[in-house]
Amino acid sequence: MRKQLLWVMLFLAGSTFLSARSIPDRKETLKTLVKVNDYFMKKYADYTRPSYVTKFRPSNIWTRAVYYEGLMALHTIYPRADYYDYAYNWAEFHKWGLRGGNTTRNADDHCCGQVYIELYKICPEPYKIKNISTTMDMLVNTPQVDDWTWIDAIQMGMPVFAQLGKVKGEQRYYDKMWQMYSCSRNEIGGTGLFNAKEGLWWRDARFVKPYKEPNGKDCFWSRGNGWVYAALTRVLNEIPVNEPHRSDYIADFLAMSKALKACQRSDGFWNVSLHDESNFGGKETSGTTLFIYGMAWGIRNGLLDKKEYLPVVLKAWDAVVKESVHPNGFLGYVQGSGKEPKDSQPVTYTGIPDFEDYGVGCFLLAGTEVYKLD
Repeated sequence: MRKQLLWVMLFLAGSTFLSARSIPDRKETLKTLVKVNDYFMKKYADYTRPSYVTKFRPSNIWTRAVYYEGLMALHTIYPRADYYDYAYNWAEFHKWGLRGGNTTRNADDHCCGQVYIELYKICPEPYKIKNISTTMDMLVNTPQVDDWTWIDAIQMGMPVFAQLGKVKGEQRYYDKMWQMYSCSRNEIGGTGLFNAKEGLWWRDARFVKPYKEPNGKDCFWSRGNGWVYAALTRVLNEIPVNEPHRSDYIADFLAMSKALKACQRSDGFWNVSLHDESNFGGKETSGTTLFIYGMAWGIRNGLLDKKEYLPVVLKAWDAVVKESVHPNGFLGYVQGSGKEPKDSQPVTYTGIPDFEDYGVGCFLLAGTEVYKLD
């Protein structure tokens, strides 16, 4: 009996030791985050410069806003003054405004508001959130709820409602957020964009059944699902525990977590096409890092079982750090902009995506959550 007990104790001690060793050293994680971010800030030092991909786009578009989401996350664990200045000066240059003005219903234009609100939290001056508040109030005060017809929009716009609800203490933002999310989930495309059976999302109505991948399965795009997963993470991080629909968001978050865990590649990445590795499969960094971000947050906040999900997170993070991060901080295997697996192919280690910013933002979000693991 004593011998058996000793073996059990040694096993438990060994498991704890291995688990502790498996979590990356915080100094090394931070070092990698700084390297990737410094590469980007050096290359894009002029934050006022518009992007040019077939046409000029101002630097407060969604791609750059996602980068700044990541930068603000990094700033919470490593508050360098140049990080804050880079974000603040960008916001000042754009006059804390939106690309489409204060009457735009396009969620892509709302994404920058997430950064404005984070800057407002650091120093709450009303002018910083005046424009985004006006725009979101317009959405709240009009009857339409079907604006988010593509799932990327859920990440671009949904967290803004959650943030404003928290900083202003007003339930109306949470209510409108649920109405719009519910419409996307249950109504867009006739059946809604969420496949509850699979626990994953169709990108938009064009991919709802009967659309199939070459292998006969539904088309679930990695980064598209990553956007929803990140949105749920960011919303749950803001809304109060007694918010009426918190349990609904948690249920979807858990369903997605289970589905994503099941389709992780053996090398730690996720395919561009989650359920068909033969149809533009292959490792991809942006979707993978969004899944790391959500899962690491879920583990830290007690929503995901650490024993079950920590190995998934660590395997993915190790793969990204070793295989995606170049010595100079450039990120490889980032799929360029698009809406499905075939877009912006091929995705390679050395290929530069049409927009570099959002890939870096996703990486910073993921790494910041990995840094916080214990």
